[in-house]
Amino acid sequence: MKNFFIKLTFTLLLAGSYAAYAQLPENILKASGSPANPKVPMAWNRYYDYTAITDVCKKLAAAYPNLVKVESMGKSFTGKEMWVMTITDFKTGDASRKPAMYIDGNIHSNEIQGSEFALYTAWYLAESFADTKFIRELLADKTFYIAPTINPDARDNFIHNPNTASSPRSGLIPIDNDRDGATNEDGFDDLDGDGNIVSMRRKNPNGRYRADPKDPRRMIVVGPDEKGEYELLGSEGIDNDGDGFVNEDGEGAYDPNRDWAWNWQPNYIQNGAYKYPFSLPENRGIADFVMKHPNIAAGQSYHNNGGMILRGPGAEEDLNTYNAQDVQVYDALGKMGEDLIPGYRYLVVYKDLYSVFGGELDWFYGGRGIYTFSNELWTSFSLFNKPGADNSPDASYFFDRYLLFKDAFVDWKPYKHPQYGDIEIGGFKKNYGRMHPGFLLESDAHRNMAFTLYHAFHTPKLSVDEISEKNLGGGLREITAVIANSRLMPTHSSQDLKYRIEVPDIVSLSGAKVVAGMVVTNRDMGITAEQKVDPANLSVANIPGNGTVTVRWIVQGSGAVTVSVDSKKGGQAVRKG
Repeated sequence: MKNFFIKLTFTLLLAGSYAAYAQLPENILKASGSPANPKVPMAWNRYYDYTAITDVCKKLAAAYPNLVKVESMGKSFTGKEMWVMTITDFKTGDASRKPAMYIDGNIHSNEIQGSEFALYTAWYLAESFADTKFIRELLADKTFYIAPTINPDARDNFIHNPNTASSPRSGLIPIDNDRDGATNEDGFDDLDGDGNIVSMRRKNPNGRYRADPKDPRRMIVVGPDEKGEYELLGSEGIDNDGDGFVNEDGEGAYDPNRDWAWNWQPNYIQNGAYKYPFSLPENRGIADFVMKHPNIAAGQSYHNNGGMILRGPGAEEDLNTYNAQDVQVYDALGKMGEDLIPGYRYLVVYKDLYSVFGGELDWFYGGRGIYTFSNELWTSFSLFNKPGADNSPDASYFFDRYLLFKDAFVDWKPYKHPQYGDIEIGGFKKNYGRMHPGFLLESDAHRNMAFTLYHAFHTPKLSVDEISEKNLGGGLREITAVIANSRLMPTHSSQDLKYRIEVPDIVSLSGAKVVAGMVVTNRDMGITAEQKVDPANLSVANIPGNGTVTVRWIVQGSGAVTVSVDSKKGGQAVRKG
């Protein structure tokens, strides 16, 4: 026995030495744009449950204490911590005083890859900091708040329990969907116990379907002169409660993306709404976090699917909320997204899809003035990367057959159903159709991340570009300063200004006694607007994107002066005159 343990120890040490050797920098040729030797090794061709996500968040924080900190935004319905990572170069300043980008994923449990995309972003920022100048400069200026999963209960339900690609969307709060007085008494049943919920079909010469001769796995509608072979019976399951319906009363039925406090509507108007805005603990936790972080200037939420870069409004009734100035910013960012992510389209929710009331996207912008996108991840364009190829009705079957080697499909097999009798069950697994196949996951994660980094880059960047002085005589001087914003986004969106969501920016002068202070509205014509109260600290409503604001003071006495700028969403800037 002693010899066995000696041999086992030697084997493990040897294996460890090989693993360490394989990761030595001299043994690796760095691929452009990717971390070569990460401290937290990750595989981005799979999906992680809540425990694994928690582990990655904590490992990143431990490996990069000067870049990553992890905290909880609150607890889910079942008590899971809702992790959010704060990522910035903490050595270059207070994270809460830098313009910030908020990113989350997985509000709908079946829309799973948003978590991986958010997690990839956090991982990439930390692991690329040392050898990528752009990332170092970005994290010196900006803060990222990244919440990989904002529906952790249902994420684990989706991953660990039998489900279809479209179930469930909600969390795990019990709901009586069919109003029979009981909850969770129906829902999916894994008839054959293989861990998959697929489809049911029954042979029927009068059915509307037959097997496709090119691929018998696929059901196609019979032509007018053809004889049917099958009828389709829906997703695998049983009518457990005897009400005549299968799979209609499972865990949850609300939609977390109908729970936000902007243009919220009750369930009879907007199906999926819960009790009242922020009645779900997960959304309440996010809202509290955002309210406590007024530096959040940009937002990104990840959904699936369809290959879309979405902005609001969610409903036509809210059309006037998105005014022309803000739409120009959205358009510039969204069109860049189309260039960065092939096959994705920049769209408006209500106009190009359907109405959404009480959506996260609209609350972030409408309620907080934050420029926010919602990306619908995965597009069938990615199947073959050429226009039109994805429109073929059998494209998914062809892709599964020749690129996934039939790994995504459960072959049809007979089953004795207690209600339908002799049937067959088979079809695509839950991890196909709405979710990326493994080999395409990292590529799309990187492209979507690049879009969010571009968005974050264009949050305001302020500087004091000019301090000039003019002697007025009598011991008085005129100090003029030009405050510049070199990025696309203003310090206050038009929505922010309209509802005075955030406090104005403050431009201050120190080093001399201020007699008068004013905002210069036309420097050439000498037109100013004086601020009589607290003239040393001028209140500026907005510093426009790619624009400037000019301020002026009349001061008494000699000596150097310092001009500083403090903006909740624009950060800080200081310059000595």
